[in-house]
Amino acid sequence: MPADPPEELPFLFHRAHRSLDDGAHLELSLVGGIAADRLADLVAGAGWVPLGAPTAGAADDRPVTRLTVERHHTLADSVGPGMRLLVCGINPSPYSADVGVGYGRPGNRFWPAALLAGIVPVDRDPAAALAAGTGMTDFAKRPTPRAAEVTRAEYEAGFARVGRLAAWLRPGAVCFVGLSGWRTVVDRSAVAGVQPDAIGGRPAYVMPSTSGLNARTPPAVLADHLAAAWELGA
Repeated sequence: MPADPPEELPFLFHRAHRSLDDGAHLELSLVGGIAADRLADLVAGAGWVPLGAPTAGAADDRPVTRLTVERHHTLADSVGPGMRLLVCGINPSPYSADVGVGYGRPGNRFWPAALLAGIVPVDRDPAAALAAGTGMTDFAKRPTPRAAEVTRAEYEAGFARVGRLAAWLRPGAVCFVGLSGWRTVVDRSAVAGVQPDAIGGRPAYVMPSTSGLNARTPPAVLADHLAAAWELGA
């Protein structure tokens, strides 16, 4: 059975995604082999689409999995080992996909709230956030102007992928930004706060959306939610 890949691999994929243009092709060669479902999750999380099926080979008596992928206009996960908190959004906006930063639009209150909560050290810097213990992913990878455009099928597939990601990397907790995804897939009556259901064996926290469209929730309240999720992951 193929061994799990190094836990640092997803962020290497993130960096590769940011260095390429939309439509660029990348040849992956993973020494040591990798299970097909783990490879599919890593490729999806990195914002790539496979071109064909992976092929198996060998080098220096070690298994090698090869796959050609294409970069799509989306946002790559910034995740890795040692996360205290994994933040899961609904899906990237076209603006966030353009700049390569989740919640990147100036009107979004995530980064100001995260700075106020003390869970990130630098504004709009996913690498610095990850180094400080906060990783980022999304239910869906398809960018849309509004989260309401995400389909139930995308929520379900994304929730399953995030669950597998959490079970593998074992963050202290998972925080879902925006209630719509959790309500669609897990509990339609869920309210903000710690949830009775876990994801991937990890505690789950659900909080209001940080979008500027959710003006009824002030930044200080968003910061309180992020701080509570951070404490859950301690």
